[in-house]
Amino acid sequence: MSIAVAVTKNGKTVIAADTLSVFGDRRVPMENHRASKIMQVGDTRIAMAGWGLYDNLMTDFLSRGKKPVLAREKEVYAFFLKLWTQLKERYTLVNDQPHPDDESPFADIDSSFLTASRHGIFHISGNLTVTSFMQYYAIGTGSDYALGTLYTLFDVEEDAAVLARRACESAIAFDVNCGGEIDLYEV
Repeated sequence: MSIAVAVTKNGKTVIAADTLSVFGDRRVPMENHRASKIMQVGDTRIAMAGWGLYDNLMTDFLSRGKKPVLAREKEVYAFFLKLWTQLKERYTLVNDQPHPDDESPFADIDSSFLTASRHGIFHISGNLTVTSFMQYYAIGTGSDYALGTLYTLFDVEEDAAVLARRACESAIAFDVNCGGEIDLYEV
């Protein structure tokens, strides 16, 4: 229940996300809890949308080894494949198919991730498909609103940070599961 956006324009790459936590139908007031959905991994920022538990899992997983290099699609894929393997072996609370009616032959991590670095923007889907984007992408429940904003403003606005902030603001304005302050980082 989030919005996370990455934008590259005029040699500048930024990543931004909201800070609201949602537990089912319950929103947590910002004065009581502020959820950071973007973490630093080496020279890369990773945003998460989906289960909040992934923040704990990722923090624990990253504390057990050297920081990965996430510069190319194959490195991003290898990192998330290793994470998935560790989720299955080390964290027994992970389910292969979180959706009982899913007939896909592939497991589903039931969350999505977005990486941004000087090397590019990568989206990691629930089935671990890694996709590279040259200009922008968004994940989370507010992503439709954010992508519409980015599509509309990309040729008009020159500043990547302004684009990312405006996209997050659109998601926060229209999606009930997005909210709070906006964390924004240049990478």
